[in-house]
Amino acid sequence: MIRSELIQIIADENPHLYQRDVERIVNTVFEEITEAMARGDRVELRGFGAFSVKKRDARTGRNPRTGETVDVEEKFVPFFKTGKLLRDRLNGLENTEEE
Repeated sequence: MIRSELIQIIADENPHLYQRDVERIVNTVFEEITEAMARGDRVELRGFGAFSVKKRDARTGRNPRTGETVDVEEKFVPFFKTGKLLRDRLNGLENTEEE
């Protein structure tokens, strides 16, 4: 699914909202997640998962084409860990938590 498909689905399920408002809401959610991660914050969406940033230390790598050693600088990469409810749903399990 791409962003425009998500916006269309939400707009279709909420006919009382204008599509441009749904688009603004979706964009705002993604921007807030991105900004939080850029600050190094963790973003947790219960039942879905958590977005965080991991630091990759500098290392010596190898150019696969030439075999020459290359210095790779440290960098930060996005990381997503699925929540239990999402994992269970992907594996065909019903909600196993007691109510």
